[in-house]
Amino acid sequence: MTVRELGELTWEEARDLDRSRVVAVLPVGAIEAHGPHLPLSTDAIIAIAMAREGAQRIETRGFGAVLLPPLHFTAAPFGAGFTGTISVQPATVVALLLDLARELTRHGFAALAVANAHLDPAHLGALVAAESRAREERLLPFVCPHLTRKPWASRLTEEFRTGACHAGRYEGSVVMAERADLVRESLRRALPANPASLSTAIREGKQTFEEAGGARAYFGWPADATAEEGRATIAALGEILAEAVAGALTLGRAT
Repeated sequence: MTVRELGELTWEEARDLDRSRVVAVLPVGAIEAHGPHLPLSTDAIIAIAMAREGAQRIETRGFGAVLLPPLHFTAAPFGAGFTGTISVQPATVVALLLDLARELTRHGFAALAVANAHLDPAHLGALVAAESRAREERLLPFVCPHLTRKPWASRLTEEFRTGACHAGRYEGSVVMAERADLVRESLRRALPANPASLSTAIREGKQTFEEAGGARAYFGWPADATAEEGRATIAALGEILAEAVAGALTLGRAT
């Protein structure tokens, strides 16, 4: 099934969509350090894969879906000490997402679904704030399943559940499945495991990868990553997004 990209449609093709039944899917990643072996765009690669898979699954549930151009820049202070990480203010992210939700509401789309792969606390806070503001303004449903929360976290990999999942097996596997050409294989295979839990470090008040024990901006077991696991993870992420959208739209009809 081919999912349409909004930016590739003409304005008349967009006009002729049954927009009240079409979900706009936004991939949200970051430009951020991901160890010595994965590209700065790792989060965006994962988000785009999640968005594409989620959009396909949304369409099997009786709705249409279009992919929006990905958002690559967001709040990323946890990795700001590493060259190449680009972090913007959370307020900038909230303002952009709200403006986007307002425009999609004006055009009559059914929902905005955010496929988010970036788990920096500052960024997650911006997503929560945007969701809240969208509800206050009575905009279209703003759907963003938070992967670190129940029930979604339990659906992902064992490494993800440990909290040691930045540029490790979880993320490395997805990049291997999607863009193997961007993985520095010799480095990846040689990296020792770093089982330090980012989630624990965050609860303890740590604010950077370095403070959390990630001197080279990775956590987990990167040498154990496989493309096969990556494809399974993409399927799980897509199903999570589709289920969240279906739940939000069903609730909307009920109320």
